[in-house]
This record gives sequence, C-alpha cells and structure tokens, in this order.
Amino acid sequence: MPTLRIASLWDGTPVGADEVVVVRLTDAGERVRIDVDAPYHGDPRPPGPKGATDGLWEYEVVEVFLAGPPDADGKVPYTEIEVGPHGHHLVLRLHGVRQPTERKLPLSFEAVIDGARWTGTAWIERALLPAGPRRANAYAIHGTGAGRRYLAWTVVPGPQPDFHQPARFRPVPI
Repeated sequence: MPTLRIASLWDGTPVGADEVVVVRLTDAGERVRIDVDAPYHGDPRPPGPKGATDGLWEYEVVEVFLAGPPDADGKVPYTEIEVGPHGHHLVLRLHGVRQPTERKLPLSFEAVIDGARWTGTAWIERALLPAGPRRANAYAIHGTGAGRRYLAWTVVPGPQPDFHQPARFRPVPI
C-alpha cells in the first residue's frame, strides 16, 4: 500500500507538521481505494452540491495523478483525481500534458471534516486508470489570494507550480 506524504511546497520547501497531508493508495482488485488525511483550512467551499465539480482545483483540494508509460508517440496517459473536504470531486483522463480526453468521470467519495482535519475515502474503477506500470504524484492546495499554497509529494520544477509534469512522478505499485 503506497503512502504519499505531502510535506513540502511544490518547490521543495518543507511545511510544518500542521500542514502535512497523507494519501494512501490501496489495490482493491477492480478498484483502487484512495484515503486522504489532511488539515482543514476552512477555505470557501465550491458552489453546488457535493459530487463531480469542474474547477475544483481552485478550492481547498487534494489531488492524485496516476500515469502510465508513454505511448508510441511519446504522450503520457494519466488520470487526475481531485477530492475536497466538502465531498466535491473531479476525475479527468488525459492523454499528453494538459490534454483532457474525458471529464467528470465517476468516483465514489465521502469526506468528513472533524475540527482542524478532514478525511476522505475515494474508490475509483481500475479501468479509469492508465495501464501500468504506474507512476504518481500527489498535491494539496489551500488558501486564497496571495495566501494560496501549493504542496507536492514530489518537487515540480519551474517558476510557478505546475502539477502536469509526468516525468516527475514516482513509481507506485498499484
């Protein structure tokens, strides 16, 4: 069971223990279970009811990207799974960097806010993930305006946060 401990900003700057997010991936046969344990920052919730929500990355969110090997053209297929403390989620399939092919894919997801922390459990069908071997990166975003913070399991280089860097993902055995 891979555990992705998000303990630094996107550029590698360590964060305090009160900001660390833990994501666990569990192989469950035809599905993959994703468990999130994260601080709750009290950011404004997305509009609309819980469930599939476009633009979720603009709110308090934890994201898991799972990629397969490049195809013959060098494009990397990957699935982006986003979950938030209020029960909102978003699943995208991409073929090549920032090239979505499917949006708002199904995800079973429940979240619970308990004081200063929130936990969530998501179940995604394995058929929605790229073929293995798989690599991953995980991210947490919170805050508003100039106080917005972007955390990453694996550092992503560049002048600003850019999570769509499959070459920076690390192997995960799921």
